[in-house]
Amino acid sequence: MPGFVLQVRPRGDGDAAIRVGYTVTKKIGNAVVRNRMKRRFRELARALLPLAGIPGADHVLIGRAGGIERDFSALSDELARALRKAAR
Repeated sequence: MPGFVLQVRPRGDGDAAIRVGYTVTKKIGNAVVRNRMKRRFRELARALLPLAGIPGADHVLIGRAGGIERDFSALSDELARALRKAAR
């Protein structure tokens, strides 16, 4: 099970900007854990969205319970795979 869920929704407004949002619920842990997960998501988005993101779409990363313990390179591979799947 991946450490996150990726949702992608085309805006259809003619703007090619890639927008991104992050959400991690209180079920995941306390504020320290949630903020750490969001920092990891921000770094993943900085690295991968300019290259593989869908222009003109909103991307939302939703944190899951296993995401905080997961290796950063594994999360990066999972996001790259999810972006390729969303592009189809």
